[in-house]
Amino acid sequence: MLRNFTKILQVQKAKLSAAAAPAPQTNPEILYTGLFINNEWVKSSDGKTFTTENPATEKVIAEVQQAGKADVDKAVKAAKDAFKLGSPWRRMDASERGYLLNRLADLIDRDKVYIASLETLDNGKPYTASYYGDVTASAKNLRYYAGWADKNHGYVLPTDGNYFAYTRHEPVGVCGQIIPWNFPLLMASWKLGPALATGNTIILKPAEQTPLTALYLAQLVKEAGFPEGVVNVLPGFGDAGAALVQHPDVDKIAFTGSTEVGKSIQRGVADTIKRVTLELGGKSPNIILADADLEYAVDKAHMAVFYNMGQCCCAGSRTFVEESIYDKFVEMSAERAKKRVVGDPFNLATEQGPQVDKEQHQQILRLIESGKSQGAKLVTGGGRAGSVGHFIQPTVFSDVKDEMDIARYEIFGPVQQIMKFSKMDELIQRANDTHYGLAAAIFSKDLDKTNYLIQGLRAGTIWVNDYNVFGNQVPFGGYKQSGLGRENGPYGINNYTEVKAVVVKVTEKNS
Repeated sequence: MLRNFTKILQVQKAKLSAAAAPAPQTNPEILYTGLFINNEWVKSSDGKTFTTENPATEKVIAEVQQAGKADVDKAVKAAKDAFKLGSPWRRMDASERGYLLNRLADLIDRDKVYIASLETLDNGKPYTASYYGDVTASAKNLRYYAGWADKNHGYVLPTDGNYFAYTRHEPVGVCGQIIPWNFPLLMASWKLGPALATGNTIILKPAEQTPLTALYLAQLVKEAGFPEGVVNVLPGFGDAGAALVQHPDVDKIAFTGSTEVGKSIQRGVADTIKRVTLELGGKSPNIILADADLEYAVDKAHMAVFYNMGQCCCAGSRTFVEESIYDKFVEMSAERAKKRVVGDPFNLATEQGPQVDKEQHQQILRLIESGKSQGAKLVTGGGRAGSVGHFIQPTVFSDVKDEMDIARYEIFGPVQQIMKFSKMDELIQRANDTHYGLAAAIFSKDLDKTNYLIQGLRAGTIWVNDYNVFGNQVPFGGYKQSGLGRENGPYGINNYTEVKAVVVKVTEKNS
């Protein structure tokens, strides 16, 4: 069943009053700040640590152990030993792997309030989004892949001659998984689920901005009963990621993050020819045709850009609106943005928290200034919100031209760019005029026009009359510089298996 993070939030809010909603832990205890190697908590080899910050207050939350190359070597050895033929993990029945994944999902559900509170503290996203969206979706994704554990099989193949031929689907091996800061727990789950279901071992590197929920997840992995070395978690910076990418005993790299880092990873795996999947950036077109339900389209286009403080790789950040409804759409979009509640992410009424850190905050403000200087019309917002924390006003630009920086670069913030179009073929060309191709959306009641656009748009996901709809069964990934491979569904399973062909000569005996 398809789920939309925003829909989950809306449905739950409709069912529960604010008083009945689970209260967050506004000061959750920080339990784990070490490196998790071979099911043990250890300190970094060189004694280095780093701090992680609350982006709403700019105060330090905790000091975390910082993994370096020596720690990567230790974790890779642990994962390699756990993957050896005859190890407890390799001897385990496939159905037992599924049981462990279900057990991990149960533990996430058990600690849902704590994990959601920890995510909000470290990332800044509203607690309601952490609780109803990220944590809920993480447990569901693990359960989905638990069901796959004993169903990933090869085929018996008819072949010429007197031979018995079949295929085996085998795990790739030791997998390095590098996850981003915008959906820390959820992206970890998206990667752990298919990798563990298919029998791989893992070194997970969370983003340095948001390590805390991945570290807590590591402890739940141990509690669930996964054998030593199967999952290792190394908080750290780019040097740790580079060491994973270049390590000769790592068989696969899975990365979610920026296109620039994705390019660096591709270069880094050249010498070892590792398997690679990359889910990278986007500048997704969200197309509103004149026949669309205007009020509905405005609300969906708002959420397409502003959800998660605009920190979504698939955000509908280029809003193309048909000429005849353009002015009204701009007016209504500005009014919706002005009503957006920005503030304390632990307040259940808050829709928008802070950006993840100072660097992102300043980059967004620089792009907003470029929009002003290059001639876009600032309709609302356009600056920081408040004096403490990395908050930005919900911002709407109209009269945006394709060549402007705000129309070409991934802003990754709460900034909506509304662009005008009149002709369908021109629209397709403009929508595709980007290095990216992660997602797109079409709002229309005209099926002929919609289907024509679907065929013309070059994007890995196209939503029709909705946005940000994700299902564990539905593949997600991009065209062009938005990445390689797909996550979720059977496509996610394929990322973590090798296909081995076996051909056996059948001995002929005289009767």
